Amino acid sequence: MKKIVRKAVFPVAGLGTRFLPATKASPKEMLPIVDKPLIQYAVEEAVMAGIDVMVFITSRTKRAISDHFDKAYELETELTARGKSEILRIVQNIVPPHVSCVYIRQAEALGLGHAVSCARAVIGDEPFAVVLADDMIDDNHSGCLAQMTKVFEEWQCSVLGVERIAPSETQSYGVVKANPIGDKLGKLEAIVEKPKPDVAPSNLGVVGRYILTPAIFTKLENVSRGAGGEIQLTDAIAMLLHEEPVLAYEFFGKRYDCGSKLGYLVATVEQGLKHPELAAEFSRYLKELQLKAD
Repeated sequence: MKKIVRKAVFPVAGLGTRFLPATKASPKEMLPIVDKPLIQYAVEEAVMAGIDVMVFITSRTKRAISDHFDKAYELETELTARGKSEILRIVQNIVPPHVSCVYIRQAEALGLGHAVSCARAVIGDEPFAVVLADDMIDDNHSGCLAQMTKVFEEWQCSVLGVERIAPSETQSYGVVKANPIGDKLGKLEAIVEKPKPDVAPSNLGVVGRYILTPAIFTKLENVSRGAGGEIQLTDAIAMLLHEEPVLAYEFFGKRYDCGSKLGYLVATVEQGLKHPELAAEFSRYLKELQLKAD
């Protein structure tokens, strides 16, 4: 019987140092793109893929994330009293009723691999997704994870979301070497964490979308600390691909690197230009701004 992906892990315990001081007291995952925080975009993508258990690997400083997905009695009562029915509907439907949210504290920030391993008790013997909210992906349709779950359902093995990167950027990514086996699909031969451009195996960089089999947990138990003294998920995947197939999938859609200030600004502008309430007025403003600059 074919397995399906119904759980997703969101590693959200990071410090967000690139956005200080904004992230001193507020999680980077709660930074808004127009009117929704990054983490909500990520959860909505998972919901569109049919995932109904969201596992947040969090820390003691990230209570705003659990509060965001929790029921807000006082706010809902106030909105009801004021007749703000449309806003009330939005607040009440941040997550659909059938979706469960689980929160696990990561005691120490020991890397992405360690964060994923913290979810083992909840994931059990099931395939699961890993979603990094920093990478916001917009494909105007079903979402990147929905594409990847279809690949998993056909092949029943781990799948990494990848995209073509500039050779000068390899030191910011896990980089893969893959043999093509289908349209935008390849079988991994190797994966290297943050290689220098002259030794990178290709220009395919892994972005913040993974579907993994539960076998990854055993590899994470045995992996040594890698780059930055952290437990790297990339190193565990490198071990895994020697025992079972791992695929690289070039997804459809545009990725915004919201872990960088420039990427965050680009995402804000482009999503603002798509927003049903703001698009026309915002577009006029940008055109006027450009005319003044010229």
